[in-house]
Amino acid sequence: MIHLPGGAFQMGSDRFYPEEAPVRRVQVDGFWMDATPVTNRDFARFVEATGHVTLAELAPDPKDYPGMDPTMAQAGSLLFQRTNGPVPLDDASQWWRFSFGTDWRHPHGPDSELDILADHPVVHVAYADAEAYARWAGKTLPTEAEWEYAARGGLDGTDYVWGDELAPGGICQANYWQGAFPFANTLADGYERTSPVRTYPANDYGLFDMIGNVWEWTTDWFAQPRIERKAKGSCCVPANPRGGTKRESLDPATPDIPIPRKVLKGGSHLCAANYCQRYRPAARHPQAVDSSTSHIGFRCIIRDKKGNRP
Repeated sequence: MIHLPGGAFQMGSDRFYPEEAPVRRVQVDGFWMDATPVTNRDFARFVEATGHVTLAELAPDPKDYPGMDPTMAQAGSLLFQRTNGPVPLDDASQWWRFSFGTDWRHPHGPDSELDILADHPVVHVAYADAEAYARWAGKTLPTEAEWEYAARGGLDGTDYVWGDELAPGGICQANYWQGAFPFANTLADGYERTSPVRTYPANDYGLFDMIGNVWEWTTDWFAQPRIERKAKGSCCVPANPRGGTKRESLDPATPDIPIPRKVLKGGSHLCAANYCQRYRPAARHPQAVDSSTSHIGFRCIIRDKKGNRP
């Protein structure tokens, strides 16, 4: 783990997507953070020690999903599939499908295996799976503010972890989609899906893969950011801000299935210039807590104001 001293920083962005605004100055206390996302090797140790069964390995109960086709009540997870050509970018069902038998042990489909993926980020983990791992490890998941502070690595206000240019000198600094999403990936970064952790340079705090590769769970409920007011007469910026409420996080597009959503951070290997420019520290995305996918993982923290090594 890497120790971060805490401090004030500019959170959010006014230059990309509305859910990232407004830019506001906040501060967080010090904490330790995993240098990389949790890997398949890490998660396998957890499962071996506890017998944990992930949500993707359990068949959903149709009672929890009104109108659900009974044939869909099988264990599985959402799996990305490249399309054969251009498709409407407002219809994610064109490239996502619920794949039976797909889970963390079979990340690319039911017939796939981990094989050489031990050092890749674990995927197909729902929020409860990430929480269970964190408890077992004696850690917790970060808040959105803690995550963004860590990702910025002390570069306050820049678009990317490494500065304001996406690919300095034409060199990819993270695992994201190059080309026209979701059908033409030039693989300039060398990877179709996830990449081994530590493949790309660490940020200035020594943290790897804070951008791209996999989205990462945070503990905050998703809502539009709010400006936290300073106490009257205080010169201090708001400390350790939190997200919205569980109720605020519900998706208004699915009123019959009130599944709360957490904030994801960091973007993934599927973020592209023509579709999802969320390979940035300010980027954020809502994700239903009961959903797992082939591009979501997590990392953990330990809060320690004194900076003592955990």
